[in-house]
Amino acid sequence: MATRPAVARNDETGFSHAALSLCALTARTLHWRPHEFWAATPAELAAALGLLAPGDTAPCLDRPTLQRLMEHDHGR
Repeated sequence: MATRPAVARNDETGFSHAALSLCALTARTLHWRPHEFWAATPAELAAALGLLAPGDTAPCLDRPTLQRLMEHDHGR
């Protein structure tokens, strides 16, 4: 059985760190609980935090970008 390489706990550029930071921000500013954060779409999160102007839409996450983030997050 193959094992995954260890992931640095202090990595501040990966998906995990960004997600944890955004979860903490929504808890402080919007009083969201973790399940509310994880249930929200990126567009809902951006709108709730006031990051979108009226009529704007959140940028789409394309497959290559998602793959790059996943590889970086898993320490590959």
